Amino acid sequence: MSQHKAKLWTKDFTIISAANFFLYLVFYLLLVTMTVYAVEAFHVSESKAGLVTGIFIIGTLIGRLFIGRLITSIGNKIMLYSGLLVFIVTSLLYFVNLGIGFLLVTRFLHGLALGVASTATGTIVAHIIPDTRKGEGISYYSMSITIATAIGPFIGIFMSQHTTYQVIFTFCALLAVISFLIALFVRIPATEKHESATTEKQSFHISNFIEPKAVPIAIIIMILSLGYSSVLSFINFYAIELDLVSTASIFFVVYAIAILLSRPFTGRLMDIRGENAVMYPAFILFALGLFMLSGATSASMFLLAGALIGLGFGNMQSTTQAIAVKVTSPTRVGLATSTYYIALDAGLGFGPYVLGYVIPLTGYSKLYLVMGIIVCLTIALYVALHSKKIAQFN
Repeated sequence: MSQHKAKLWTKDFTIISAANFFLYLVFYLLLVTMTVYAVEAFHVSESKAGLVTGIFIIGTLIGRLFIGRLITSIGNKIMLYSGLLVFIVTSLLYFVNLGIGFLLVTRFLHGLALGVASTATGTIVAHIIPDTRKGEGISYYSMSITIATAIGPFIGIFMSQHTTYQVIFTFCALLAVISFLIALFVRIPATEKHESATTEKQSFHISNFIEPKAVPIAIIIMILSLGYSSVLSFINFYAIELDLVSTASIFFVVYAIAILLSRPFTGRLMDIRGENAVMYPAFILFALGLFMLSGATSASMFLLAGALIGLGFGNMQSTTQAIAVKVTSPTRVGLATSTYYIALDAGLGFGPYVLGYVIPLTGYSKLYLVMGIIVCLTIALYVALHSKKIAQFN
């Protein structure tokens, strides 16, 4: 009954989710346009143009690595507004054309700012959400990223076909400003500063940068995001091979719709029945989606695979984030959030580079078959690293 009394959709929850949405809208919009921009504007090779995307992820990882440690001592408010301001400034640097080297520096700093700002929003929302509705709340919050995943690439491709890159950069800078202005209206909960946080930063310990209790579930999401990176990065090439180019344009829309329709139920289910009630079906659905994608011969199979992957991996994202927060003490929620996103970004960021060496050996169809098998094997790892230990956290 208390779950119904604890209010979830507060003004602050809505504002911080909206601010996070605009951050990720910029990220995914530029994700599908920067490689082509680098080739067209600087005449670099495709591999070097790929680095323009990859170095953004590296910047994000580094930003998360250090923000997780500092957010406890400096505070959520300073980190949020600092990250958002730097995100605005680095968005404006795209207008400066000083060669591919400067673009790489810009992308790195832009990624760094996203790592700081998004870790701050994730930490703040974890404090805003009532304890009895953590799973449901984080499910709704992470939909801000899910919607950006669908809308960002669509807008990016549309704008690259109908306008100039200067207009794209202007639009992205405007979105960054909107994110900052929205965040000004959020009431950020005050968090206690503990002596341990002060003394820890005087010496180097891995626990100052990574939350050990969140590492097991972080390993799980890193492997799963490696599987999803095969979809995110190579689905267009696979669609060309299958002569389903027009269908590929709405693949991620179907993916997002599946998540949007299921999140309200899966979040509640986790709060009521526990994470296993969501994770085990999601493992199966994710694997089935990859297997179906591997054997797709029609547009309907292609899109059904997108829906299954959305129901699977899409719900795993929010559930594993909720687990990372759940197993951690309140004073280290920032580090737990940072640890989770580091793993997620590592899988999504380095996955395409690693799988790029696999594709010449397997082709796209067999690649998705292999990824489906890996997801199935990860179930055993989940049982070993987390499922058997749930009792001590409940």
